[in-house]
Amino acid sequence: MGTFKITVSYDGTGFVGWQRQAEGTSVQGLVENALRDLDEREVAVVGAGRTDAGVHALGQVASFALERAINADTLARALNARLPASVRIVDAEEAPDGFNARFGARTKTYRYRLWNADVLNPFERCYVWHVSGALDLDSMAKAARLIEGRHDFAAFQAAGSRAATTERVIISSCIKWHSEASSPPSDLIEYEVCGNGFLRHMVRTIVGSLVEIGRGRRTPEWMADLLTWKERARAGPTAPAEGLFLVAVEY
Repeated sequence: MGTFKITVSYDGTGFVGWQRQAEGTSVQGLVENALRDLDEREVAVVGAGRTDAGVHALGQVASFALERAINADTLARALNARLPASVRIVDAEEAPDGFNARFGARTKTYRYRLWNADVLNPFERCYVWHVSGALDLDSMAKAARLIEGRHDFAAFQAAGSRAATTERVIISSCIKWHSEASSPPSDLIEYEVCGNGFLRHMVRTIVGSLVEIGRGRRTPEWMADLLTWKERARAGPTAPAEGLFLVAVEY
């Protein structure tokens, strides 16, 4: 029996998320169905991150074991032939026995995309949060940096979450945008964050809080206060799922 590590890219639009659910189509379910066809048995697939409904991935990582003798390149081609065009295996490799994509992950990087203009580009509607009105990007960038380091992120987790601990380490947290003088000009703003792990809705709540700061409703220092208060009700709204991408997982 061989163990494999695959990197999966998918458009999360229309899926119930990565994880198999009682109802609806999940990315995990599609991959497991394709593997069942290949290995002629049920194959359990473990993903590095449980992306929610509507969330996308550029570099989701998954692991599983197969009884069938097959090399990684052939495996990738066989899976892509069985998966919809919205889900692609972009890399496959053999992994050591016991490799687990979830528990072996050291860091994850997420990117959130905002479209800051009066009119939304219709081709971006499934991949951004449309935020109209001017945003103070310098204040947002300052606030983003305040969450770097080891902190208790209880204020940024989904209501009702039952994580064993809400402490996480954020390695980098930054806002990126094009200047008005850039060519061509862009209305796209990106927030990118890398850490050792994330609570449910954590990135989306961070983004919702950053937008509150960008709109001038809060000061950048409020972001640090939220870490101290540890109360979800005092943080900003949860940003929509469609702007979020799982970019990479490092081991």
